[in-house]
Amino acid sequence: MELFFQQIVNGLVLGSIYSLVALGITLIYGIMQLPNFAHGHLYMLGAYLTLWMMTIYGFRYWTAILVSVAALFLIGMLLERLVFRPLHNAPHINSMIAAVGVMLFLEAVARKLWGSDYRRLDSPYGEVISVFGVTITQQRVIIIVAAIILMIGLNLFLKRTVIGSTIEAMAQNREGAFLVGIDANKVSLLTFGIAAGLAAAAASLAAPINLVYPSMGAMVNLKAFVIIVLGGMGSIPGAVIGGYILGLAESISGTYINSEYKDLVAFVILILILTVKPTGLFAKEAR
Repeated sequence: MELFFQQIVNGLVLGSIYSLVALGITLIYGIMQLPNFAHGHLYMLGAYLTLWMMTIYGFRYWTAILVSVAALFLIGMLLERLVFRPLHNAPHINSMIAAVGVMLFLEAVARKLWGSDYRRLDSPYGEVISVFGVTITQQRVIIIVAAIILMIGLNLFLKRTVIGSTIEAMAQNREGAFLVGIDANKVSLLTFGIAAGLAAAAASLAAPINLVYPSMGAMVNLKAFVIIVLGGMGSIPGAVIGGYILGLAESISGTYINSEYKDLVAFVILILILTVKPTGLFAKEAR
């Protein structure tokens, strides 16, 4: 039982990271109907910026995270303005190709600036805690708690603020939002910024327990898309719950089946969902 609960805790850590990444993709898809294939590489860029701030400029961990999130927020808005907005009226495939182009560009930039070597971000929270036979480092506790705080904060922002309400209105009915005078360009700009900021936060929290390297965003991106298919395209609750389902499934299967195949769990789940309920578990109603 101790081993089982240990894997539950590990699954919650993975699920917290996956959910934050999937939330960003979900927000963008809800507003622009765009599957942003570059999102995983924004995650990678966030990890590198945090590492850079700490190793080169000597920033403390939390300060480096704030700088990384702010920088990715601006980069996300820049991408929306310069890459995706000009393609708004073009065929949908053009935006998808542009996203792949951004993905390749960001990985090339990372290799040029930081090289292809694997790096590790040293955590100031490496102390191990033991509770009822379950051991967990302070960093992993921070990942779970910080992710929950960010999710609650995002929910409050969307539900309790005027700007958040405009984002929800756009996601629910784009044409209706136009009719009541909502500025779609400003909403899209802000949404891209928030999504990129969430990716940076997830990467910065995860970097101390994972390696940092230029292609690290590829697998995370694939799993995030599995999550949003699992939860339902455009569904924010689905992205959160789907992230934790995948994290727990990976952790438990890696222990009781084979750790070498844990990355395949995401794609097994994807096949099952597409077979049984293609619209996802928490699919939004047709608009």
